[in-house]
Amino acid sequence: MRWRSLLVLTAAVLVIGTASGTPSLAAPGPRVLRVGTFNGISGQFSTIQAAVNAARPGDWILVGPGDYHEHGTKTDGVLITTPGIHLRGMERNSVIVDGTSASAPRPCASDAKYQILGGRNGIKVFKASDTHVENLTVCNFLTGPNGGGNEIWWNGGDGSGAIGMHSYSGVYLTASTTYTNGFDHPRGEYGIFASNADGPGSISNSYASNMGDAAYYVGACPNCNSKLDHVQAENSALGYSGTNSGGNLLITNSEFDNNKTGLVSNSQNNDDQPSPQNGSCPAGSGPAVPGAVGCTIFANNHIHNNNNANVPGAGMGLAGAAPVGTGVVLAGTEYVTLYANTIENNGAWGALVADLPDQESAPPGFPQCTGGMWDPNSQLCYYQAFGNYVWQNSFQHNGFFGNPSNGDIGLATATHDPGNCFHDNSDPNGLSSDPPNIQSYPYYPCGTPNGGDMGVLAAEALCATQLLAPCPSLPGANYPRPVQVQLSPIPVEPSMTDPCSGVPHSPWCP
Repeated sequence: MRWRSLLVLTAAVLVIGTASGTPSLAAPGPRVLRVGTFNGISGQFSTIQAAVNAARPGDWILVGPGDYHEHGTKTDGVLITTPGIHLRGMERNSVIVDGTSASAPRPCASDAKYQILGGRNGIKVFKASDTHVENLTVCNFLTGPNGGGNEIWWNGGDGSGAIGMHSYSGVYLTASTTYTNGFDHPRGEYGIFASNADGPGSISNSYASNMGDAAYYVGACPNCNSKLDHVQAENSALGYSGTNSGGNLLITNSEFDNNKTGLVSNSQNNDDQPSPQNGSCPAGSGPAVPGAVGCTIFANNHIHNNNNANVPGAGMGLAGAAPVGTGVVLAGTEYVTLYANTIENNGAWGALVADLPDQESAPPGFPQCTGGMWDPNSQLCYYQAFGNYVWQNSFQHNGFFGNPSNGDIGLATATHDPGNCFHDNSDPNGLSSDPPNIQSYPYYPCGTPNGGDMGVLAAEALCATQLLAPCPSLPGANYPRPVQVQLSPIPVEPSMTDPCSGVPHSPWCP
């Protein structure tokens, strides 16, 4: 009877075969690849990159506590190009992907002699969708002549002007650096970074600090389909930066503090094409917050004490030149909703909505001015801010630098139809704004033509960017100037309660 059983088995294999009739076995389930040691049990790999290289789509990579000085490529500590990988540390604060030399006496050493120069990224996911990075720390990956300095980066094709990646997620992540060359390079540039991806994307329960550009960045996605939730950004030039990022994009329940500028969304004529930023809802979708005018919504965040001029990158480039002392900047943006945030203790403005004459040039192969208005006199691409809705935010103690126009809300825009809208915002000491009475006609009801203060306010905003110092022609110019960079220590942050949650059976997760 054995020959008959063999025939039955052979027939079954053929039935499982491919549509073309080629015999194949059923695909194996996800594997668990283990790096280092956990609870006294050794894994199969000593480096994260070795496990990544061995992984197939759907596999899990678990990393035991340790200080991992990874060199996956010349420019990346860990490079992931296989989709569907789930990379998780077993303890957030003690699983460290460390950009310093292996000879460093401690993790994330701050001494200059232990830094690796030339420009490297920490963990880079390159055009690999459905990739998850969780429960670990990345530090001290620094800029060089040709880039680098991104601690964790989902890169769907930076500079291509096209979407090259879809879903991604990061949770319980820490991204920081303990070294910077003063305000200049080498330094950490971006903490947690997603570009050229259309989601769904999610970054949550994470912390980033000490960056010369932005602690968090989402860019080059007309419909980002992404959410940042319960994240904290501090001690960076920008807490959050979003260039040409619109459509379905939410930032909620997060904290932006002690940065030079807190939360910035902007249009820009640079390599993060296509511009402009447009928060309008894509066809077939509606706002996640009822009553919002679009689908790019920043809601229920705490944005405070963003007055720090002594951060990496201050005064250098467009990011470093954001206005010090400002909680939120909407620069050349369209249809962004700023809703139900607590915005306090920002010395210049709580929220500033402004047109943006972009100083950058389009990269080769792109139009001279995408999505803006070309000004032949200044040779700049001009982006108007319009359709933005600043609604039901709680302001307090903003504008204490005391310069003309400083206060809770500033609007520096040329007249546009529709204009920008301000409604139901409050300050216990009375809402301050330039123009005054900004919650009355023509700034509310929404949809009416209006413009802002393109005189004193626009000049003060330029002064606050540090591009002009000491701004002698202005009636007041009391804005902090960079003196000496002060990096904040990397804090101990909450780790995943159960790092084995959802993981297939393995010796570490029985």
